[in-house]
Amino acid sequence: MGAGTGEDRGERHAAQRGEPPYGGRGGRDGKAAGGPPGGPASPDPAESGGPGPGAARLQKLFEGHRLTPTQRRIAHCMVRRAADAPFLSSVELAELAGVSQPSVTRFAVALGFDGYPALRKHLRDVTPAPAAPGGAYNEYQQAVQEEIENLRHLAAQLADPSPVIRAGRLLAGSRPLPVLGLRAASAQAHGFAYFARKVHPDVRLLDEGGTMLADRIDAAVRAGAGALLCFALPRHPREVVQALEYARAAGLTVVTVADSAFAPVARHSDLLLPAAVGTGLAFDTACSPMLLGRVLLEAMCDALPDAQARLEEFDAGAAARGLFME
Repeated sequence: MGAGTGEDRGERHAAQRGEPPYGGRGGRDGKAAGGPPGGPASPDPAESGGPGPGAARLQKLFEGHRLTPTQRRIAHCMVRRAADAPFLSSVELAELAGVSQPSVTRFAVALGFDGYPALRKHLRDVTPAPAAPGGAYNEYQQAVQEEIENLRHLAAQLADPSPVIRAGRLLAGSRPLPVLGLRAASAQAHGFAYFARKVHPDVRLLDEGGTMLADRIDAAVRAGAGALLCFALPRHPREVVQALEYARAAGLTVVTVADSAFAPVARHSDLLLPAAVGTGLAFDTACSPMLLGRVLLEAMCDALPDAQARLEEFDAGAAARGLFME
C-alpha cells in the first residue's frame, strides 16, 4: 500500500495521540455483505462491545446501492468496526478490508460522495449514541429481517392480484412455454420450470446464454409459443436484455419477474412483476422472487383446466414407482 495522503498520515498521528484507533469495538450487525474466505477476521467478541446503532446507521447508508464484491467487502469491514469507521483513513480501511486504496475511493463514490474524505466527514457528522445492550440484530439476523420486509412488501403488492392472474393466463396459454433465467436468476427459472412441467404440457428452460439462445427462442416461436417468462436478478446480464428484445421482436409476450420495476429488463417486458432481493450478505438473497415464482405457478395452474388431473396422474405414477420415501 502507498503511504497515503497528508490527511491519511495526519489521522494516523491523531490515533497515536489517543483518538479512537481502527482496531476498536465495531460490532458485526451491519447490512453490508461479508467478504470471501481469507478476508478480515471477525473482531474478538471480548473487544467488540457488541452490536450498536452505528452499524445500523451504516446499513441504512449502504441500502439502495448496488455494490461490487470488493465494495461489499469494504462495507462489511466498516460495519464490523462501526464505532471506529468515522476515524479510519483510506489507507487504514484498505488494509483492514484487504483491498487497494483506490478501491476505497471508488467505494465512496459509489455511495454518492465526492471521495473518501467526504464519506468520512458524513460518518463523523452522524455518529450515533451508544446502543442499549442487546438492542440490535447481528448481521445474519439483519439479513433475515430484510427478507422479511421484502416478503411483507410482496404481500402488500399482491393485494391486487390482477397482474399475477393475467400473467398466469398468459403462461398457461403459451404452448410451448419458454422460461428464461441466466446466471443469478437461473435457480429461480429452474425451480419454476421443474414444477411447471408437472402441469404444463411443454415447458422449455432457457438457462444457458450464448449464440444458441436466439435459436432456442426461434424454435419456441415456430412451435407455437405466445409468451416467455423471464426471471431477471442482479447483476443483470446484458444478454438477458438482448434476449428479451429479440423475443418481443419475434412476437412473444414477455412476462418478467425482476428485483425492481426499474430494472434494465423493464423496458423490454410486457408485464413486469417486481420482487426485491436482499443485499445483506455477500451474495444477494432471493426469497421474494422465488415466492413470487410459486405464486405465478399457482395462477398458471388456476388457468389450466387439466392441471389437477395432471398432478393426480403424476402422484399415481410416483406411488407406483416408489419414487418418494414418504
